[in-house]
Amino acid sequence: MPRVALVTYDPRPEPSRDADLPVLLRALREAGAEADAVCWDDAEADWAAYDLAVIRSTWDYSWRAAEFAAWAERCGKATRLANPAGVVRWNTDKRYVGDLAAAGVPVVPTRYLAPGDPADLPDDHEYVVKPTSGAGARYAARYTPGQHETAVRHLARMHAEGLTAMIQPYMRSIDTGGERALQFFGGRLLHASRKRAVLSPGTAFDADKVAHPGLERWTPAAAELAVARDALAAVPDAPELLYARVDLVDGEDGAPRVMELELVEPNLFLFLHPASLPAVVTAILTAAAQGR
Repeated sequence: MPRVALVTYDPRPEPSRDADLPVLLRALREAGAEADAVCWDDAEADWAAYDLAVIRSTWDYSWRAAEFAAWAERCGKATRLANPAGVVRWNTDKRYVGDLAAAGVPVVPTRYLAPGDPADLPDDHEYVVKPTSGAGARYAARYTPGQHETAVRHLARMHAEGLTAMIQPYMRSIDTGGERALQFFGGRLLHASRKRAVLSPGTAFDADKVAHPGLERWTPAAAELAVARDALAAVPDAPELLYARVDLVDGEDGAPRVMELELVEPNLFLFLHPASLPAVVTAILTAAAQGR
């Protein structure tokens, strides 16, 4: 009987926001696995007792990126970790967008400003400032050139906390076409979703934001699938990926571009795509068998 750990976090005193976790646990157990939800920072966790540890909802990791990367290295030595520690280390730093661009993958144009760099911000178009280590639109905001001073204060706050900033043009197509998320599991397209714009004009970078507004099912076009597959092929250790989510938006030319690549703890949105559950269970059980 395979033993599987679904790796999560402890949000107390708030309840967990991972609606898929109990559903996936139940489905794995019904399929014959011993499945547990285990917090990644649980000092008592015995990772070697599992055939597979699947990172699912470690949604506090971006606040503790170095600690999380170190945990992934330890866990990956004790058991099979999905996704592998090397992928985790690469994907938790959004400077990977530059790696994708260098590999010829169409991405949203991105510049990086590290602590100590001058506040070189656009003066002729709307843009987004966000950290290279972040999730759920944490510390992200959009600005017009007329909001330069506010953006500089945002940048200074991030630099004071040791965070490197990403500067991207605001892709106005999001306001009409939304952002599409193509979900892959076990090397195959699982399903796709679309959501409305997350960043509203004037919303402060440190305000709470709805991470997936207006989420709905989506049927990806051939061009979207092609870009997504090119992005995944450019990932170091790509054959080792159990799951992946590719977030796409349209560029000024109407062609899809990669906004982000979620290889650590992407929400599967199984509540929106319940028919995908059997495929997820099968892929996890197959990976667990390979890990024994």
